Amino acid sequence: MVGSFYMSESTVEALLPRNCSDIPFLLFGSFVLPKRIAFVPSRKRVAVRSSLDDTGVNVLSKEFEFKPSFVEYLKELESVKVDRDKVGDTVNVRSKTREKRGGVHEVSSVRETASKGGFVKRKVLPNERNEEVTSVIKVVSKEGYVKRRVMPNEDSLYHESATEEVKKKRNGVIKKFDGKREHDDAIWERAAFRSMESEDDVVGKKRVTRADKEDRIQKLAKCINGADIDMPEWQFSKMMRSAQIKYTDYSIMRLVQTLGTLGNWRRVLQVIDWMRSHERFKSHKLRYVYTAALTALGKARRPVESLNLFRAMLEQMSSYPDIVAYHCIAVTLGQAGHIKELFDVIDTMRAPPKKKFNTPFLDKWDPRLEPDITVYNAVLNACVQRKNWEGAFWVLQQLREKGQQPSCATYGLVMEVMLACDKYNLVHDFFKKVQKSYIPNALIYRVLVNTLWKEGKIDEVTRAVDEMERRGIVGNAALYYDLARCLCSAGRCEDALKQLNKLCRVANKPLVVTYTGLIQACLDAGYVENGAYIFSHMQKFCSPNLVTCNIMLKGFVDHRRYQDAFELFLKLLENSGSICGDSDYKGRVIPDIYTFNAMLDACFAEKQWDDLEFAYAQMLEYGHHFNVKRHLRLVLDSCRAGRDKLLEMVWNHLVKVGRLPPTPLVIELLRKKLENDNATAALSCLVESHSEDSSALTQKSWSNFFVENGSRFKEATLNELIRKGSCSEKVAVKHLIESCKEFLQNRRTSSWGKTRFKETGVFV
Repeated sequence: MVGSFYMSESTVEALLPRNCSDIPFLLFGSFVLPKRIAFVPSRKRVAVRSSLDDTGVNVLSKEFEFKPSFVEYLKELESVKVDRDKVGDTVNVRSKTREKRGGVHEVSSVRETASKGGFVKRKVLPNERNEEVTSVIKVVSKEGYVKRRVMPNEDSLYHESATEEVKKKRNGVIKKFDGKREHDDAIWERAAFRSMESEDDVVGKKRVTRADKEDRIQKLAKCINGADIDMPEWQFSKMMRSAQIKYTDYSIMRLVQTLGTLGNWRRVLQVIDWMRSHERFKSHKLRYVYTAALTALGKARRPVESLNLFRAMLEQMSSYPDIVAYHCIAVTLGQAGHIKELFDVIDTMRAPPKKKFNTPFLDKWDPRLEPDITVYNAVLNACVQRKNWEGAFWVLQQLREKGQQPSCATYGLVMEVMLACDKYNLVHDFFKKVQKSYIPNALIYRVLVNTLWKEGKIDEVTRAVDEMERRGIVGNAALYYDLARCLCSAGRCEDALKQLNKLCRVANKPLVVTYTGLIQACLDAGYVENGAYIFSHMQKFCSPNLVTCNIMLKGFVDHRRYQDAFELFLKLLENSGSICGDSDYKGRVIPDIYTFNAMLDACFAEKQWDDLEFAYAQMLEYGHHFNVKRHLRLVLDSCRAGRDKLLEMVWNHLVKVGRLPPTPLVIELLRKKLENDNATAALSCLVESHSEDSSALTQKSWSNFFVENGSRFKEATLNELIRKGSCSEKVAVKHLIESCKEFLQNRRTSSWGKTRFKETGVFV
């Protein structure tokens, strides 16, 4: 049934809400006003037409006209509110078939249900053309907002309870978007297409605080730092994704900074590579991430990797270096002494970008910068490493051209350059310039102390430090450490120990490091007694570590104090022998391979063969192995001195660990067995050794062996060797037997050899 009524324009505007499209229908009294309203071109009246079904709802077919009275207007609004509550819970509205447009015939059925809670459900039934069925749920809140929820129906392709045939059909649906093939399942997996009722929806979840986010970043950094260095890329990517972190510029920057603090620069580069390969993490402040990576690489002293990363920053506008990035790369290159690369960085600062960037909104973007005092100080650091005094004067010239006064730190670095180049007079000249403009700091006084030390002016060193203290300048730990070492090198160890009281007030390093440096200074100057005195004095305040003991042991060995060295070695063995648990490692020193090598050299130099065998046995017991370069000479010389125990010990060790013995060791052992008339053992050691350098065991080498050592072997022993080795298939054994036969034949044909054989029974 179709009806119409008329009302004034002002009444309609007052009744209708501002957003009419969000309300499916309006109820006026006992009639239903549809969503679509047709306005007839008239000034005072509006025609409203509706199509209703036979549900018993009254349809107005006559004309109404409201008077412009506010009282009547309120009555009409009240009637709308009363009649709306009288409407049934269910109203079925069926629309007629639409006309065909462009060959497309669409038939749909709409069923709307109004509940008391304000929810309106609209179910769209499937038609012949459209097989997808969805449920549209509209929720009208009290504030007037309308929320739509689109849910797949049970018969839809995307419902969880779909049949196998429907799933196969769904799996075969593939869409193309921007040249990429993307499956429908991947689309519905996205958060934008998920239902509001899904469990992993972000709506309603607690917001992750910054503290929780920082804790997750710290856990991820520790996990990455402790992982295997050869971990495959897919496993690293899985570890990054499983951290439950929303990767932004800040989170990646914090991850890089944490890895840099842990000192794992390899993982820093791996995180940067992972960030580049994942396009979904679009970065808007990539420069900050790269700058944090440059800082981490600089702390690890990796200039090559830092330079490669810096060059990668020049390829993008978002990562183009700023002054902070230039400072990081300059300091890293300066500490490594790369002057040429540092000058290239300065040229990059002053020049426009080589790559043209698309800057439609930044027409005046100019990244060119001028080097500041930090960059120039980095150049001076590089000059110290390279001992290039011309670079120091270039820096001063650049500052003069810019009208800048060199700072006190700049003058101190210039003095260090001159000290490294052995230009002591220039050091004193620059020190006078500093006194005219600034108050010299501890860095400058340290350079002055080292200069006077190298000049041999020990008394002037102490006067310079006293003058500094009178002026109220607090010296740093490096200054007092160099002063104490200077006094130790002059044989004044008592005065050096007095400086430790001042050093302990400002020191950051452990006290054992300071004592070790003083002992090394005494030993370098030849004062072994002073070194031993400081070594015993330090045990009142701190326990010496392994480095201190090794330095003291090496000092005793170098100065031919074998008895003191051996006593110290025995003391180290006693300390390690009393260790029963992990808590016993504190304050106790365990000898390492350097300790054993120093003791072996001392025993060999003093021809103490018993101590040499004892020390070598202890070395094998502590888990250290035979070193061909260091130990082969000791073994051969001890054998020539008549000590065979060390040779047997080394041979048994190599057989036990499955290592191939070197050729000289095989020849020496064979010689020993033949001298003892044990041809079977000599042949077995050659057969079972499988020497690495089997090519060295040629017939010529065996001939030389018999010529040099033939007088030590008996004829019966050699005949037995020939008889038992004739059936061997090893090439080295065949060469040995042929050389032995040739040697015996040559001796038998010699008359002198025959006569000698009759008298002594030994071939010569």
